[in-house]
Amino acid sequence: MLFGGYSWDASVSSAALRPGAALGPYPERSHARTSWLERADQWLEGRRGGNELDRLRSFAARVVAEAPALRAQDDAALTRHTQSLRYELQTQGLEEEVLVRSFALVREAARRTLGWEHYEVQLMGGAAIIEGMLAEMDTGEGKTLTATLPACTAALAGIPVHVITTNGYLAERDAEILQPIYEVLGLSVGAVGEGQNDESARRRAYACDVTYCTNKDVAFDYLRDRIARAGAGGQGGFERLRDTAAAPRPTLLRGLCFGIVDEADSVLVDEAKTPLILSRSVDASGLEEISRQALEIAAQLEPARDFIVDRRLRNVQLSDAGEQRIDELCESLEGIWTGARRRRELMCQAIQATSLFIRDDHYLVRDGRVEIIDANTGRSMPDRSWEAGLHQMIEVKEGCEVTGLKETLARISYQDFYRRYLRLGGMTGTAHEVVGELWSVYGLRAVRIPPRLPVQRRALGERVFATADVMWEAVGKRVKELAGSGRPVLIGTQSLASSEELSRRLTAAGCDHQVLNARQDRDEAEVIGRAGEADRVTIATNMAGRGTDIKLGEGVAELGGLHVIAAELSPARRIDRQLYGRCGRQGDPGSYEVLLSLEDPIVVDALSPTLRAALARRVATASSFWAAAARFAVAQVQKSIERGHARARRSLLRMEQALKTTLAFGGRAE
Repeated sequence: MLFGGYSWDASVSSAALRPGAALGPYPERSHARTSWLERADQWLEGRRGGNELDRLRSFAARVVAEAPALRAQDDAALTRHTQSLRYELQTQGLEEEVLVRSFALVREAARRTLGWEHYEVQLMGGAAIIEGMLAEMDTGEGKTLTATLPACTAALAGIPVHVITTNGYLAERDAEILQPIYEVLGLSVGAVGEGQNDESARRRAYACDVTYCTNKDVAFDYLRDRIARAGAGGQGGFERLRDTAAAPRPTLLRGLCFGIVDEADSVLVDEAKTPLILSRSVDASGLEEISRQALEIAAQLEPARDFIVDRRLRNVQLSDAGEQRIDELCESLEGIWTGARRRRELMCQAIQATSLFIRDDHYLVRDGRVEIIDANTGRSMPDRSWEAGLHQMIEVKEGCEVTGLKETLARISYQDFYRRYLRLGGMTGTAHEVVGELWSVYGLRAVRIPPRLPVQRRALGERVFATADVMWEAVGKRVKELAGSGRPVLIGTQSLASSEELSRRLTAAGCDHQVLNARQDRDEAEVIGRAGEADRVTIATNMAGRGTDIKLGEGVAELGGLHVIAAELSPARRIDRQLYGRCGRQGDPGSYEVLLSLEDPIVVDALSPTLRAALARRVATASSFWAAAARFAVAQVQKSIERGHARARRSLLRMEQALKTTLAFGGRAE
């Protein structure tokens, strides 16, 4: 049988997940780890019965065979068929025979409402997702539509579904576009987007059969529910400082039943380096003055002699001379400065605020407020803040109004959170490098779904320049060449500052263009909607790297399609491939090239100044050998960063597990 019971736990069937079943009002999976032997058996169970792709192809063919009979039905007959199928799903569970007919029904609903009909590769991807796997589908293969197959099927079975993506724009866009499919099947759909602060509106969205939400929103709302349930006498038992004075309130979610994670490698891997901390503001009188004093003292310290900044590990280490110098500078200060350990911590934080956190790279200042920029999505996060006084230190540095300190109420890691779903499925175009981590942490097996049409995306190579100035000049030259031919061009940068630097250069050169970054995020839909038109030049941060479908304008395919230029190095090869994947989608022509500099911030942080200077001198000679050596060095930098991030995620997971054990006195140990 292709599809077994719904939950990973053998004792939990899909039928048991119906409302009012034994799992209780807030179902979620115990995150106790299974033994390696049990996990190996699960893996082998999924491998039995022949080749994975052959089974998925066979399933898709059976779904397609149902199409003629459904097309012959009028709308009233299709409604009766939907009601009958809903009853079967809720009584029989997610059995293969019923799933075939359910997928066929969703496919027919999409054809009637939106004029879209799922391709066989999308049916294969949907089958993998509802089985609790990760479908690796090429960029442009229609993963947004693919998700409707498992989402509608599970919702018809009475299972609450969360479709989780990387940002609120995509969540709201997908829910709005796909709403007709859900409505014709009698299902409700809601969206929880960034900046949606109305708690009742969020609760209504989660009460829908299918909810589109961001990874951060659903995780933080889960933490809020944990506090509410603990306050109401429910089970606590997680990393929290219980707020005993808070009045009980209704929960936002209906549990963690079925999560479909779009851009799964970004959500489950890239975002997993940092724990999620739910906090509240507390009185911090005197904090502004202390932060100002710390910044003034830090300005009197000398780099290299008094402290060392490790940009790769993003930390600061004081030297013996630096500690002595700090003691001298703080001798006349009172209060918190009299404690040697605390003043050194404050000085390290002040150095971090000035040396490691850069305006228009890690954050922007808008309307007198410091807003963090998400490195993975390029979007600002106005409701997020750094902890332990760092955010307030940066506010003082930028001359902004200082907000209160944050008191931790609850915390959880992404690894811990997503393992609590009774079933987790996902989809992405770039999972190859992290399939082992996805399996070991989340129990997600990955299956590669072949593209529907031959890929016509052409790689035009990679060039490494000695300096950033020469690199930006080369980018401008290429943009003018391509724009002159009528082809649209998308230039990807890694930071807001870089996108604006390139914009200034193109403006000076008289090249018309559009910019998409955290400062212009309100114009995102319009900029993306026109990025594929002839003669269009678009500069974008990672905001345009995932989930964006750039449609080609009239006549653009004949010119060669969209051309993508990667102008800076990303922390992972997968992120680069997402940018390349904006062109050459669904069999369309397209091309991409990479133009990098040895002054790229990532390269500067990773390579020694001596090696970088030597490479820069030789690259400038235009020698093919040294050009290849520079490309090799840059590739090794990127791989090294990927390994470092993987270690950081493993370290965080171990730390969270140790913390859970330590704080087990707060409730049941989980």
